[in-house]
Amino acid sequence: MSTVRIEDHDAGVRLLTLDRPPANAIDEELLADLAAACTAAKHDDAVRAVVLTGAGRFLSAGFDLRVERREDADADRLAELYRDAHLALLELPKPTLAMVHGHAIAGGLVLALACDYRLGLDGDYKVGLNEVSIGASFPRVAMEIVRLRLTHARAAELLLGAALYPASQALRLGIVDELLPADKLESTVLRRAARMGAFPRESYAHTKAALIADAVRHVRAETPEEARAATAVWTTEESRAARAVQRKKLEG
Repeated sequence: MSTVRIEDHDAGVRLLTLDRPPANAIDEELLADLAAACTAAKHDDAVRAVVLTGAGRFLSAGFDLRVERREDADADRLAELYRDAHLALLELPKPTLAMVHGHAIAGGLVLALACDYRLGLDGDYKVGLNEVSIGASFPRVAMEIVRLRLTHARAAELLLGAALYPASQALRLGIVDELLPADKLESTVLRRAARMGAFPRESYAHTKAALIADAVRHVRAETPEEARAATAVWTTEESRAARAVQRKKLEG
């Protein structure tokens, strides 16, 4: 059973729902399913726009910290899957919109930022990039997505401050383009997706590719040694201790 549910709506809008309870945490299966869903949407002429959201109370909580420590080969494979899935979403040559209705934390927020446009629920949930606080490093594709979407000042606040913010701060931080009440969120997202999907597809694809070209080039230029150096940050004594504390909080 896929961890990404696919549902087609009017006007060629395809809804992709991350569905890996309880928090839609990122692992190898979810990354592979997301990459496959993005590739399918890319090649399906009936799909004009894609909406990404999450099931339950989360868009996504980021990497699954409950998974046992991976050996080097498995860590390398995870890094490759992470890069490929995020590039598949970022480069999808059709409008992509994130519907942020619940917690979007760490890698979960990066997924939202990988979309062209983001609409959020005006509600009670948290957003943030707290990787530094738990001893995690940012894969290059994640860093490039953050730098592409956010101003330097807001990126520095989120990345280096490593705090989780109430959703009410999402507009100030540049995480979402609008916050909407619960009774209008989904209908507005689907309507905006249909509007953007009605644009001439070649024009949209060409303009989008030019907009993200520098970020994509930087991601593809990363060497295996550079990728391993980023992964190695996870293995330091302080990093592992910080995640142990975080796991206890999650289990509590």
